[in-house]
Amino acid sequence: MDVPLVRATESSLLGYGCLVRHPDQCEIEIVKWPAQGRRPVDDGTGVGGGITEGTFCGEWKGDILMGKNSAVGGHYVLGWACDPQMASEDSTGPREEVRLWHFNYHPDGGQLFFPLNNQPFVVPVALPGDDLRPEQVIALWCDGSMGLYIHPGIWHEGIFPVRDRQRFLDRQGRVHARVSCDFGEEFGVYLKVPLLNPES
Repeated sequence: MDVPLVRATESSLLGYGCLVRHPDQCEIEIVKWPAQGRRPVDDGTGVGGGITEGTFCGEWKGDILMGKNSAVGGHYVLGWACDPQMASEDSTGPREEVRLWHFNYHPDGGQLFFPLNNQPFVVPVALPGDDLRPEQVIALWCDGSMGLYIHPGIWHEGIFPVRDRQRFLDRQGRVHARVSCDFGEEFGVYLKVPLLNPES
């Protein structure tokens, strides 16, 4: 299933997050721990997890896009440049799209991806809600001159570098709660996320 590619602007990001000119100008939202019943969580509590930061690296190994997030100790397959069953680490073919299999959101806090290399990147996103459908997903194309911040609860996957490898400053909630969706398992599809500039 094809995902629409949208240039990341202040208007296209409404509801999802915002562009960030400097990482120190971005406050990471932390969501208060939910109450278990009718009694509310006390004021000033439930937000003590704070934020964590590290480097998020997206790197192509042939047809396979790998992600590594030192902020939370994550290392995973983000997607493939072709049918996953045909993918090879030795491939040198063109990469015009990513076959996306997985999505997640963080209910505890927002997340900032700030590029350490001034190169274009793509981030697939969808608005909050557990009734996620593949047709709700869009892909944000960023030119690499600014970072991308997403609000808590925004469905997303890690960054997709347009070139071979790209590093980002990653800041996010330290609790790192994660709710996931496997598109293949739930819907029987991979999502095709384009990597090329939507204006080219």
